[in-house]
Amino acid sequence: MLCCMPGVAFVPALLVSWSSAAFIISYVIAVLAGHVEPLVPYISDTGTKPPESGIFGFMINITALLAVITMCIRYLLIEKQNESSHFVGSSCNMFSLCIGLMGCTGMGIVATFQELAVPSVHDIGALVAFGSGVVYITLQSIISYKSCPQWNTYFVCHVRMAISVISCVAFIPMIVFASRISMTKIDWTPGEK
Repeated sequence: MLCCMPGVAFVPALLVSWSSAAFIISYVIAVLAGHVEPLVPYISDTGTKPPESGIFGFMINITALLAVITMCIRYLLIEKQNESSHFVGSSCNMFSLCIGLMGCTGMGIVATFQELAVPSVHDIGALVAFGSGVVYITLQSIISYKSCPQWNTYFVCHVRMAISVISCVAFIPMIVFASRISMTKIDWTPGEK
């Protein structure tokens, strides 16, 4: 069955490696340039000012493209597995793919519209990226459970669901705290709210 897509296993690994490099490289440049404090800055803050903004935007757009490819591979893999097992409806698999693609579009928006240049568009892109990402990983976790034990182990399903729960729990304070911020600013002085 897996011979239908030989050589695609490197794509998810490349996605993780490339996206990690995108965040780390822009973080290092931003810290060395003095644009952000080294202690836990927002991801978007590390890609706001030149030169790191160009690198951040380019690398995150490539990350979004790699995520699209990874999600399409996952979609095709589930469709192929589903031909013999019929563990999930094709419409559910397609819905999951569409949600994932929405998240990738949001990631592209975040990369293209910097936090300080166009904050409302950037924030909408971040909301779409993170919100769709949470829904996508949750749907993929459910699909994984439905494909057990033929196509997945319960350990893998439990790990995926744990990541889903952590993502859902983290998404809630992100929304709450983001809604409380009235302005976007990187450089704060003592005494400012």
